[in-house]
Amino acid sequence: MRKMFEILFLCTLVFAHGSANAQEGDRRFKILTQEEMTPAQRTLAQSIRSGPRASVAGSAANSNNGTLGSPFNVFLRSPELGEHLQQVGTYIRFKSTLGAKLNEFAILITARQWNAQYEWFAHHRLALQAGLDPAIAQAVSVGKRPDNMPADEAIVYNFCQELHTLKRVSDGTYQAAVQRFGEQGVMDLIAVNGYYVLVAMTLNVDRTPIPGDGALPLPKLP
Repeated sequence: MRKMFEILFLCTLVFAHGSANAQEGDRRFKILTQEEMTPAQRTLAQSIRSGPRASVAGSAANSNNGTLGSPFNVFLRSPELGEHLQQVGTYIRFKSTLGAKLNEFAILITARQWNAQYEWFAHHRLALQAGLDPAIAQAVSVGKRPDNMPADEAIVYNFCQELHTLKRVSDGTYQAAVQRFGEQGVMDLIAVNGYYVLVAMTLNVDRTPIPGDGALPLPKLP
């Protein structure tokens, strides 16, 4: 009887391990080729490819074969909604009053909150390119508050952490953000968190894999 329980336990471990791998790497939304797209989907794909994302090396928007990576490949399933979403994303990525470094910092915080592996993979290099200290990104990746943050990064970190974990922000955190970034900056900070929660949801539901079967960049937190 004991031997039977041992076998059942081992089978459970194997099944659980296999399920975890499937959730991490088996894409649910098939990558659509140009030939498989409807006219509305092709219009959205062209809108995405003709925007500023296409000039970013490694972007999911600038594939050589006319396909789109996630989240845009998933956005194609609802073209009208996808067009609105990609326009919001374009503003947040390229026009936010926060500037690239703080914007990317907020995206990394959101990716960590949602354990969004592909989102972290895609934006970690962009954050470092924009000037974020690698040690700060590393601390966020393991769920720790970074040390020695400049004042503007500390304000962004506090705001994002409170927004994700408390579902609100304290008066002190709000006032610090308004004084530093103005009301438009606070709205842009809310927006980058909200939009990239949606992106994280999309990527996690899709189970978007890391390119080249790469290792997952975010460790599991206790």
